[in-house]
Amino acid sequence: MIVILDTGCANLRSLFNAVKRLGKEPVVTKDLATIKSARRVFLPGVGTAGAAMNNIEARDLTATLQELTQPVMGICLGMQLLTRYSSESDVPCLGLIDTEVRELNAPRLPHMGWNQLTDIKPNPIFDGIDQNHWFYFVHSFIAPVGPFTLAQSQHGELFSAVIAQNNVIGAQFHPERSGKSGALMLKNFLEKEPC
Repeated sequence: MIVILDTGCANLRSLFNAVKRLGKEPVVTKDLATIKSARRVFLPGVGTAGAAMNNIEARDLTATLQELTQPVMGICLGMQLLTRYSSESDVPCLGLIDTEVRELNAPRLPHMGWNQLTDIKPNPIFDGIDQNHWFYFVHSFIAPVGPFTLAQSQHGELFSAVIAQNNVIGAQFHPERSGKSGALMLKNFLEKEPC
């Protein structure tokens, strides 16, 4: 079973449709038992870190997310929620990836549009993906480049485009809105074992 978490702060339809186009049948839910039994879990997010964490806590999802051992993928704000802390709303996050989130240092915010990945580390999530692939970004906050960065991108400064630790991976961009490149990344997440 593939679960898309219903955090109450995400546009779930585009991710749902992107997964269905890959021949899978995702379930959108906030039910704890369903989440725990899933083979793969998506944590999407739109809006602010403070509102998203409030929703996650109000739905009693925090402990469940922190205890999952299956692969979990955070997307955009969902990626940022995987970290220890976000300076947006000055809020503690889930603490699943040992980094923090701060505002992007760029002359124009948000960073909105197509961009490429650089310094891509070997990982099954990138099978078939290289620096010639383009992905769609919409964000003003970032995880800085650090030990858990799997790929970088740049808008004003270098930042983490993909981060990972243990069973958890996050993409700052929207793979579900990134055409064939994004579909390939989603397929890799759904079908390949992380390393």
